[in-house]
This record gives sequence, C-alpha cells and structure tokens, in this order.
Amino acid sequence: MAGQGDGVEDQHSRNQHARNQGAGTTLRDRELRARGQRTLERLLEAGAVVFAARGFHAARVDDVVKAAKTSHGTFYLYFSSKEDLFRALAVDVAEMMVELARDLPDLSPGSGDTYRALHEWLERFDALYAKHGPMIRTWTEAEIVDSEMGKVGGDLVVQFSRELESRLRGAAPDIDAGVAALAFVAMIERSNYYVETRQLPVDRVRMVATLARVMHAGLYGAIPAPVANPV
Repeated sequence: MAGQGDGVEDQHSRNQHARNQGAGTTLRDRELRARGQRTLERLLEAGAVVFAARGFHAARVDDVVKAAKTSHGTFYLYFSSKEDLFRALAVDVAEMMVELARDLPDLSPGSGDTYRALHEWLERFDALYAKHGPMIRTWTEAEIVDSEMGKVGGDLVVQFSRELESRLRGAAPDIDAGVAALAFVAMIERSNYYVETRQLPVDRVRMVATLARVMHAGLYGAIPAPVANPV
C-alpha cells in the first residue's frame, strides 16, 4: 500500500460517474449504458493486466487498447490518460482494502474466540492481496509517491490504520491503539508484499497463521502453539 483521507473517496465518485454515464430512460439508453459499463470493465481489466505485465512506466495506452480490443477514441471517452486509468484501478483496490478493515470483528476481551476471528480476517486480507497482488505490486514499485496517485496510497494507509485503531482500542486499552494499528498494518502489508513478489519463500497458509499468532500475542499475550494431530 503505497495524505489526507479524502483522495480515495474523491476518486470513487469519479469512478461512479464514469460507470453511470449516459443515463436515460429509454430502452436504447439502457442498452447504451450496459454496453458502456461492459466497455469500462473491459478497459479496467485490460489495464490491470498490462500494468502488471509491463509496469507503470513502460505501459502505454496503446497496450491497453489492444488488450481490451477497442480503439483509442473509446479509451479517451473513459480515461484522460494511462495515469487516470491507473488511479481508477488503484482506488478500486484501496476501497476494497478499507472495507476489509471495517470488517475486522470485535476483538475486545469477552467477545468470543478472538484468535479465530483475527485469523479468519487475516485469511480474507491474504485472499484479497493474492487476487490483486500484481496491481498492488505495480502500484508499490511505480515510485510515484509525489504524484496524485501516490497520495491515494498514503490515504489508504491512513484510512486502513484508523479503522484498525478504532477496533484495537477496545481490545487492549493499555496500549496506544494508533501506534499498534500502524505497526499491524506495516506487518500485514509487507508480509503479503514480500510473499507476493517471491522475495520470501513462505507458504501463505503458514504466513497467515503466524501473523494471527503474533498479532494476538501483541494484544493479549502468547497462546499455546497448536498441537499436531498424532499420526
């Protein structure tokens, strides 16, 4: 995840405007809207593939157009540049990440099996990261921190951390929830990034289980290691 917290929401409204363009009431209007939605989705899918394969800097609008099997004119109906397309893709991923942060269950003492809840949430994070890993990797490696797109990454870190902070505050009142949230975000995201880029040869299942144990220990103290089933 590469600010202030309004960037993701601003782009979300722009994405929705693009998806809803051509509003009307006739059957012809509805057919055009449906066709426009399919074209937009095709461009987004092609963009994700091209950026993952070529990287942000080497990718060209021409590559996206060819992958989407459409024309340059059609591309520019939806996006002003490759930067605009990349930002739309990045914001879509950022919105999913923030929604996942909001889904972190109650971890306060007495709320149930907090380790299981944390483990299941981390499994969802891992699945989301694995699905969008190529896009996230491109985003991270593009080195565009000073650009508008880079600010989307900063916004994501801020929003994700704030959502975790609000949930961690009840889990461990004696620690600084803001610092803990930032530490957990860094640990979760970097672990997934290094596994996604194959810089660390770690099994994803083992990674998730270890992250859950480390985070749970940080909040409540260590829990006994799971006992292997006898052969």
